Amino acid sequence: MKNARQRRIAQLIRERAITSQDQLVKLLRTSGIPATQATVSRDLDDLGAIKVRRDGKVTYALVSDTSVAPAGDAIKRLLAESVISMEVSGNLLLIRTPPGHAGMVASALDRAQLEGLAGTVAGDDTIIGVCKQGVVPRRVETRLRGLIGSLPLRVGADGR
Repeated sequence: MKNARQRRIAQLIRERAITSQDQLVKLLRTSGIPATQATVSRDLDDLGAIKVRRDGKVTYALVSDTSVAPAGDAIKRLLAESVISMEVSGNLLLIRTPPGHAGMVASALDRAQLEGLAGTVAGDDTIIGVCKQGVVPRRVETRLRGLIGSLPLRVGADGR
């Protein structure tokens, strides 16, 4: 049942602009597949679903469909639309987003497994990216800037 449900979820995400887990639960029920919001949440995580901004709406996309590893169009678009600024400080990368966007961006970055980035911690409009041991944070920032396009360059207190 789980595999069939996840296949249907993937199909729905590919066919429609799914904006919420509740919408997905209702669509599954319409397809004759009972599911709760908690089950759908776990399924989305298992499938590697991320939220991306499309046509002004935040919708689910599958990492496997967006070629996020190392970086596909969906993550590029998400970063370009949601990252306001970046700053390096020590082994950390401080990323600013509009209010409410940080969790979505951090999740996409974690799933993309960007080289040199160990992981992220997100607030409402700020993300702290932790660089792996021995990695020069400026290189991670440069990779991100390559995905995003142009942002004002801000140097941290350590001058790196």
